[in-house]
Amino acid sequence: MLVLATMSLATPAQADVQVSFHSFNGSVLWGRYPHTFVVLEGELADGTRVNANYGFSARYTSQAIASGPAEHMIMTETERTIAATNRHFTVTVTDQQYRRLLATVLAWRDYPGEYYDLDENNCIHFVAALARVVGLDADVPDEYLRRPKAWLNYIGKKNPQLRAREIP
Repeated sequence: MLVLATMSLATPAQADVQVSFHSFNGSVLWGRYPHTFVVLEGELADGTRVNANYGFSARYTSQAIASGPAEHMIMTETERTIAATNRHFTVTVTDQQYRRLLATVLAWRDYPGEYYDLDENNCIHFVAALARVVGLDADVPDEYLRRPKAWLNYIGKKNPQLRAREIP
């Protein structure tokens, strides 16, 4: 018994980081367009606490509406804003996947020049890249380019292992 108890103490800690995929319906009151982003919460195997969220947007709305690439940024949401969004599904990631998620966020943030494009590199494309890092089938059909909630519902259906409920 003592040997078994000792072995369980020597086992490396397991990561417990949850990645939740959210959509925001948009709001005339807040002046916000529909949007999608991820929330990361939990703890890495080394005990490091994780509490972050990442979305991708044009730095200036007028540039996003205009044709062509626009200045981009990684944006974060407040707790209040997150509470007003739709959480579509959540996956647990390994420490390695977590590091790859962060590397992807930084690659999008640090991309040289103007990278945001309403049709080629918007918040949906960003979240699709993150979804692929965690092993999800995440394409972006044209019909979902500007419909984050509908797109995440679509991704939930494409990945039945998620058991995602459709958000009306």
